[in-house]
Amino acid sequence: MSLSSSSPASDKAACASLKRLLVLHTGGTIGMVSGPDGLVPGEGVLEQAIERLALDGVQVTVNAFDPLVDSAEVDFAHWNRLIDLVSASQVDGVVITHGTDTMAFTGAALSLALAGIAVPVVLCGSMHPLNTGGDAEDNLLLALKAASESSAGVWLAFANKLLPAAGLVKHHSHDSDAFCSVPQSTTPELTRRFHFKAKRLAILTLSPGMPAPALEAALTHLDGVVLRVFGAGTVMSNPHLERALRDAVARGCRIRAVSQCQEGGLLPGAYAAGGALWRAGVENGGSETPELALARLWMELSM
Repeated sequence: MSLSSSSPASDKAACASLKRLLVLHTGGTIGMVSGPDGLVPGEGVLEQAIERLALDGVQVTVNAFDPLVDSAEVDFAHWNRLIDLVSASQVDGVVITHGTDTMAFTGAALSLALAGIAVPVVLCGSMHPLNTGGDAEDNLLLALKAASESSAGVWLAFANKLLPAAGLVKHHSHDSDAFCSVPQSTTPELTRRFHFKAKRLAILTLSPGMPAPALEAALTHLDGVVLRVFGAGTVMSNPHLERALRDAVARGCRIRAVSQCQEGGLLPGAYAAGGALWRAGVENGGSETPELALARLWMELSM
């Protein structure tokens, strides 16, 4: 579907300044309607909203996934589809509508895969559907404006803020101001676009009293792990746990540690209680969010 608020094609000056946007509608709350068992995707809901919110001098083409996807179902295959669609587009900006539950994961993945992209790629979602008096219209309008006016890169338009997508954190499950962004290190521009491959990865979280055999069992099934550790980089003193980490690394399982704290990151060597990590060959994720650390591991294992 193509929607336009431009001047007639005969007006050459207007055509020359026309901004072209691509909206990739993956699904999510923003385009849902009430059904007998709760919210369900609504056909044409997003397209009608974009027509109402049309910006002067902006032509919008909507590509809706069929079927639309609840963000709980999003995985690496959906990231690859988005990478292909964005990379193949010849537009001035891209908006990607997406559910909020896994928005931070997709933001991290696309920030890595599209590093160096020459146009704005703006993720957008909402906590309430369109046409319900909630946040959806404002978020969508902000995304359209950002995609036509902002600098290149991958962003999230949400709650009157434009946030870098690499370090997104969904810090509230209901509030309209649901996201923040933790600053992340700059990602080098890739010389080619890549696809995330089918790998077995997971985020695991240490907790007091966690049995080492439980971690050991999980590691045997994984190609890579983001391990959420305590504070600035500490773990419980348990020889069995250290051995499980060391053996997993030795057989080729990549383990990347990040802090359970939202900000501040890891500081290897600050505490003796963290020594087991580094002796075992666990990687230092620094200030990475778990989502970005997972996407980075996935990227490196896919190259």
